[in-house]
Amino acid sequence: MDIKKKLYIAVAAITFCAFGSTAQNLRSASNYSKMHNNLLAKQNRVKDQIRVQEAQKYAADLYEECEPEPDIYTEGWDSNLVNCYRDANVPNTKVLDVRHYVIPIKGNYVTSHYGYRPQFGRTHKGIDLRAAIGDTVYSAFSGRVRLTRFERGGYGFYVIVRHENGLETVYGHLSRFLVKPDQYVKAGQPIALSGNTGRSTGPHLHFETRFMGYAINPEAIFDFANRCTHTDSYTFSKANYTKARDYAPSNRYNAAKKATTDAKETASNAKNVRKEQASATSTRKSTKESRDNSRSTYKVREGDNLTKIAAANNMSVAQLKKLNGLTSDNVTTGKVLRVK
Repeated sequence: MDIKKKLYIAVAAITFCAFGSTAQNLRSASNYSKMHNNLLAKQNRVKDQIRVQEAQKYAADLYEECEPEPDIYTEGWDSNLVNCYRDANVPNTKVLDVRHYVIPIKGNYVTSHYGYRPQFGRTHKGIDLRAAIGDTVYSAFSGRVRLTRFERGGYGFYVIVRHENGLETVYGHLSRFLVKPDQYVKAGQPIALSGNTGRSTGPHLHFETRFMGYAINPEAIFDFANRCTHTDSYTFSKANYTKARDYAPSNRYNAAKKATTDAKETASNAKNVRKEQASATSTRKSTKESRDNSRSTYKVREGDNLTKIAAANNMSVAQLKKLNGLTSDNVTTGKVLRVK
């Protein structure tokens, strides 16, 4: 037998043995089914595990306070101006979510309200809250710090934070920054310490709320006396953004009480006016009667006689004597005679 035939026979034998072994393993149906079931069971457990992980991640994302999408931090973001929206198309009205807030400082006493200041000839575009130098200042809402800056003739050291709800808040006359530009802060996070820097007459916090450059009256959003917002949302309007709102029950009661008191005072004043008018009328009538009475009598002076007195009052002597019950033509000085 030559070498080629020997090689062929060897290869054929090896192939037969391998094929025979594989065929024998495949013929064991019970073993195959058991392996298949085990594989399916492992796949089910992996799938269940993936579902649990996805549910846990969804719950975490749902309750975790995440940073907003970055598009609200684009317009005017690199500007050094307080109002960086000067060329923006601002809507006439816009509903703003003002939930999840924090009052910017522990003190809630308003020392100066929003509005025109005649003594300075300018509008106060925020409110002043009482604070001592070094008091902690908190971010009113969650957002990102747009600007930390110093202005000698105005705000002094100040921070501007842009929030997810579309507002920007300004904190002025600070003594120290606790945050940096582009830093994300949550509502209630310390951002600065209060002070007396810039154009300030004493330690306090100057606080502004702005929507696309429009300085909204902070008291339209916040009830500082009760440390809360008036409502869950604030509707910005170009027509009334400078107006304050006051929904506090105590203030409503006081306003109603004042209105009632004013009404009573008005009624009392009207009554007093009527009394004064009646008294004036009575005085005029009495005066007239007095004048009339003085004209109906005549006091005899020295040198007078009945003829002279009668002629002065357009009457005869006989009429004068009869009117006064006189029987003689003689009269004494000082006697009062009726002449009507």
